[in-house]
Amino acid sequence: MESFLTHLPHCVNREMIDSSAVEFVMNLNTKYNRKKLVKMLFSVPRTRLDLLPFYARFVATLHPVVPDVAVELGQFLKQDFKFHVRKKDQINIESKIKVVRFIGELVKFRMYSKIEALYCLKLLLHDFTHHHIEMCCSLLESCGRFLFRNVDSHQRTKVYLEQMMRKKSVTALDSRYVTMIENAFYYVDPPDTAPFVRKERPPMHEFIRKILYQDLMKANTDKVLRLMRKLDWENPDLAEYAVKCLTMAHNVKYYNIRCLASLLAGLVTHQETVGTHVVDGVMEDIRLGMEVNLPKYSQRRVAMIKYLGELYNYRMVESSDIFKILYSLISFGVSQNPSSPSFLDPPEHLFRIRLVCVLLETCGQYFNNGISKSKLDYFFTYFQRYFWLKYEDKYWTPENPFPVGIHYLFKDTLTSLRPKLCLFSSLEEANQAVHQMQLEFAPMLSDRMPGLFGGGGGDDTDNILPTLGSDLGTIVEAASEGDDDACTESEVADATDAETETEESLSHDGRPMKKSAKCGGGEDGEGGEEEEEDQEFCEALSEFEDGEGEGEWGGTSSSPLQRSQGDEASMVAALPQGPTHVECPEDEDFLSAFDRMVSDNIQDRMRETVKPQQVDISVPLHIKSSAKKTYEQLQETRIEEKCTMNFVLMIRKGHKQQYKSLAVPINSELALNLKNREEAERAEKERVKRLTLDINERLEEEDYQEMLAQAQRPVVMNLNRERKHKYQHPKGAPDADLIFGPKKVR
Repeated sequence: MESFLTHLPHCVNREMIDSSAVEFVMNLNTKYNRKKLVKMLFSVPRTRLDLLPFYARFVATLHPVVPDVAVELGQFLKQDFKFHVRKKDQINIESKIKVVRFIGELVKFRMYSKIEALYCLKLLLHDFTHHHIEMCCSLLESCGRFLFRNVDSHQRTKVYLEQMMRKKSVTALDSRYVTMIENAFYYVDPPDTAPFVRKERPPMHEFIRKILYQDLMKANTDKVLRLMRKLDWENPDLAEYAVKCLTMAHNVKYYNIRCLASLLAGLVTHQETVGTHVVDGVMEDIRLGMEVNLPKYSQRRVAMIKYLGELYNYRMVESSDIFKILYSLISFGVSQNPSSPSFLDPPEHLFRIRLVCVLLETCGQYFNNGISKSKLDYFFTYFQRYFWLKYEDKYWTPENPFPVGIHYLFKDTLTSLRPKLCLFSSLEEANQAVHQMQLEFAPMLSDRMPGLFGGGGGDDTDNILPTLGSDLGTIVEAASEGDDDACTESEVADATDAETETEESLSHDGRPMKKSAKCGGGEDGEGGEEEEEDQEFCEALSEFEDGEGEGEWGGTSSSPLQRSQGDEASMVAALPQGPTHVECPEDEDFLSAFDRMVSDNIQDRMRETVKPQQVDISVPLHIKSSAKKTYEQLQETRIEEKCTMNFVLMIRKGHKQQYKSLAVPINSELALNLKNREEAERAEKERVKRLTLDINERLEEEDYQEMLAQAQRPVVMNLNRERKHKYQHPKGAPDADLIFGPKKVR
């Protein structure tokens, strides 16, 4: 019995508690053991509230055979409950909670009377203060819904609930008690809500959602990819829904977003248009999140930023797209003037800092060399200024300090990517660093993009610096006449590409070059997007000239040739200047290495001996069969064969091929070449055969020598091993003198 009682607290599931009940009934069912069991059940530790439902199930299982266990346990609990209510002390709250919860669990198994449970609730409501409030709420949470839904006790329970809510409203209670009362009341009688209407979807849509949002994980990514490839991509509705599901990464578990990006990268090799649509949808969702800026979309925004970083890791987007998103997060709708905050990015909103850190943690480790490294270093300067702009805002006070978690996240992200980076300690230092960097790039920008500053390529820094120091603007979607003097941080960072960009077979972050699913340019190039923007700009410009020209406003009209020449001249003038070549030492090294490689290849080709192609056409079978001769003919031609060699000559007349026998003298050049070639091939085969046999013999000889060496090698004994000496029994009779000493002479 002692071992049974010791094992009972470890029964924490239905199977174990039911097997314990069967064991007690079959082996331990005596009056003494029943009393001992009741005392053990009643004395359950006050901290083990998780055992109460299983003990109540245990008592209910024993009740058909042993009903006195439930009766005695109920009496003990009732006496203990009345003792706690009568004493009215403010100690031992855990014991009180244990008693009422045990009563509630027994009520649900019908081992305790519902009338008695309602009476206990009435006593607690009579003196509804302090511990009685907690006891009442615990009793309602354990069996209140059972009493409220039962026909016999529904009315009384409803009355007691109304009385409890009236006492709450007329009594000045602590907020903790108010919350407990409301939770208990709405748990017993939840408010009426509209039934959830499940959206009806076609079976194929449900299948796509299931394999992407529920089944997808690291272990079965290939299996899900095969299923996605089997979809009917020719169906536009199904393909559109599949792209929509692949775009909404916020429906996937956060740690499976990488699997979704891997799936998309594998799918793009078979369905090229899918990658473009998904990347466009992800970037549009990120931009929409910045425009809406509602807290309820925070989790979605984090998931989409994470998805974008994973898409870059799987070469679905270019680094230029990543930097555009990074700069837009710290520039779109941001006001540099603290006195006039922006509603898109208020001072108390720090969520963009978290988004930048998530994106850098996902794919920032690949920006560690080449142009990408320098571009990320420039971005860190602006990012630090944005952080200190938030940190030193007047909104944060000693009573309302800046969140420590955001500060640590910012520092950890930067130090993990650039351990030797010098972090700024104030907004003033960050502004000075930005100003210094803009001074460095101002002459180059004025030379390469004169239209950016509204003037020529002069070196007047006084006119340039105010433009560079202006507030950050939004991302310019299309060029316009009024935006020529606007310079964003992303333009300053992108302008550095013309200084160090070279044509390489590897990307600037060390990964193999691969065309993006979104645009067809290089990794840091934006040629595809710029060409589209230029084309749109030229179309708009031509429409403006055609619609608002002098010919339609009553002026002098020009001929079609003159008008076309004027359109071409205006379009050429409107197009931005292309990239210019900058001389650098790397170009000379590259050209010299390239010339050396070409010359080496040419010399190697010249040293090679050109062998004529040998074509040996086999004789067709029907010619061989028709060329069979009788025994007499063979005897006649033996003498002729000694001085001639038979060839088959293939002649083509029209679309038919004809074969004729040709006897060539044996001393002719054709016959001699054929004979020499056959002898050379035969000699080569013999040489290869001899080499193969020699290798086999040598291997067999080496194996035999190794076997002999192992047989002759002495066995190494482990002399350091401690061995027990074997006892050697003395031979012959014992020596009496040695034992008893020498014999003495008297």
